[in-house]
Amino acid sequence: MFYVQILLNGLMLGGLYACIAVGFSLVWGVLNVINIVHGSFVVLGSYVAYFAWVHLGLHPFASIIIAGALLFVLGYLTQRGLINRVMGAPVLTTLVLTFGLELLLNNSMLVAFTADYRTVRLENPMGSAPLGDLIIPLDRLFAMALAILLTAILYFVLIRSRMGKAIVAVRMDREAAALMGVNVKHVYALTFGIGAFMAGAGGSLLSLIFPISPLNSTEFLGIAFVVCVLGGLGSIGGALIGGLALGVIESFGALFFGPEHGLTIAFVILILLLIFKPTGIMGRKGYE
Repeated sequence: MFYVQILLNGLMLGGLYACIAVGFSLVWGVLNVINIVHGSFVVLGSYVAYFAWVHLGLHPFASIIIAGALLFVLGYLTQRGLINRVMGAPVLTTLVLTFGLELLLNNSMLVAFTADYRTVRLENPMGSAPLGDLIIPLDRLFAMALAILLTAILYFVLIRSRMGKAIVAVRMDREAAALMGVNVKHVYALTFGIGAFMAGAGGSLLSLIFPISPLNSTEFLGIAFVVCVLGGLGSIGGALIGGLALGVIESFGALFFGPEHGLTIAFVILILLLIFKPTGIMGRKGYE
């Protein structure tokens, strides 16, 4: 039962990883932009949840919409005003631009919030529920459920809605989509905004588990990158599977090698996967 408990903890953590990675995967797959600022978007979402709890008394579950909406606006304006200007340039150009934006946003948060770690301390936490010999932390369970729900909603938006079909069309063939009347620049900005929304929502949920500091942005970016490559770029289902797999790998890696090596083990497995199956678990050309 001990190992089942570790597995359960890993799955609950992996659901949150999937939520923050799916936006990164979407931007990378549609825009062909490796969004280095994504980690700071996640941290900013955590700060929104923290201050909403401290000043408004809003539970981080309730502040998902606020954090997501604010990050969506920020992401949309950032892409439309800055990144769109270099979309035709080599990928290294967009990489350097998002790296510069990461430095700007991260240092702005350091100035505004300092590097001190903050935590969301709930007055009435949900506690835990026994299930046989297992202990289920309800806060993490509901956070995972909300993260998976957000990922599922994004999936159905992409395959069912007019906006989603436009995003998929641009991903498959930008020139053909433009000839069919799709506003490619708007779709790019919308996609970047959705990616930022998922980062902000994921950051709000992660505020219940991880201490909040701008110093965490690199860790969250690394997690998103590993999940995308592990699950397969351009696949919402792949991001979900990759997130769950990373959570389990990290949990068992922390058990056998120590908590400081949990993420290191995940990166080692990532390297092996890139060697033997570079498309990832569910990688494919285009979206489902």
